[in-house]
Amino acid sequence: MLKNVQQELNRFAKYVIKQSRTNLTKGKKNGSKELYNSLGYDLKVSPNSFGLKFSMEDYGIFQDKGVSGKKKKYNTPYAYTTKMPPPAKMDKWIVRKGLKGTRDKKGRFISRKSLQFMIARSVFNNGIKPSMFFTKPFKKAFNNLDKDIIKAYELDVEELLKFTTNG
Repeated sequence: MLKNVQQELNRFAKYVIKQSRTNLTKGKKNGSKELYNSLGYDLKVSPNSFGLKFSMEDYGIFQDKGVSGKKKKYNTPYAYTTKMPPPAKMDKWIVRKGLKGTRDKKGRFISRKSLQFMIARSVFNNGIKPSMFFTKPFKKAFNNLDKDIIKAYELDVEELLKFTTNG
């Protein structure tokens, strides 16, 4: 029945996803494409209501909002307190970035495990800077949503009135 409202909500969600993906790419946060490809939405339509839910990889919220480290703080609800991120999780990122261990002061080669630990410790201390890749486009589109939904609802009501008076 409210097809214009449904179209407007679809337009809103598609805009947010598209801009979020653009922000990931421009912000160089799109290394594995996992987060990029996981961005999506689900619009549920019933006779009396609509439900819109956005989805992404679990770690996407930390990329978006950031995480405060032990030494460097950000305006975010998330923080490293006692546990360091698992060093083994840094391995794929190290390979993607083409990082290789160098030699230490004594001339010994730094192993990949040591490199993983050093990067995990750096993330623990410095945190993850907020990118707002999702928040910014969502807020921008959401600020215009009220008037767009009202216009769409007006169109739906007009169509309903035309249908009932002509039928």
